[in-house]
Amino acid sequence: MFTGIIEALAEVDEVSVSQDGARIVVRHPLTSELAIGESLAVNGTCLTVVDQDGESVAFDVVNESLIRTSLGELSAGSRVNLERAMRADGRFDGHIVQGHVDGTVTVDAIEPDGDGVRMNFLAEPDLLRYVVEKGSVTLDGVSLTVADVTNDGFSVALIPHTLAVTNLGSLEPGTRLNLEVDVLAKYVERLMAGEK
Repeated sequence: MFTGIIEALAEVDEVSVSQDGARIVVRHPLTSELAIGESLAVNGTCLTVVDQDGESVAFDVVNESLIRTSLGELSAGSRVNLERAMRADGRFDGHIVQGHVDGTVTVDAIEPDGDGVRMNFLAEPDLLRYVVEKGSVTLDGVSLTVADVTNDGFSVALIPHTLAVTNLGSLEPGTRLNLEVDVLAKYVERLMAGEK
């Protein structure tokens, strides 16, 4: 489990794509603390460390993840958000984040908003139904509060700190991001439908 509080902004060293998926190598001092088999959220996607070499770690990414997330668009030099799995005795600062990406959204517009910015995203209806004003979403692994919901998307307000310490500060209109909706909304929907 994760919280959506980003620990590091890292750089992708290498991406190798094959018909079976991809291998992504990320370099950052934080990764030197990880062991093979541990989980790390990379842009909000829970990945398993399969190789560790000093300050770099490698992940094997299956085609399902490449289709459902924006990880397939990464290349050497891409900046990614990292968060280690939450320790049982850790402080819970964000919201419940599984690292199981539901789909992607696209940046529609970025507008100045005081010292920060307001970002508007386009989302498919099957994802948007789980998004509520003042509710939580995870975008590229970052726990955020929804500012507004429209017929075709939603917006978030970002403070300068978030823009500086995550990859959200370098976004442009048209960029795709990983979206994980609040897992509680999905459970409530299933329970209300009476499904087993």
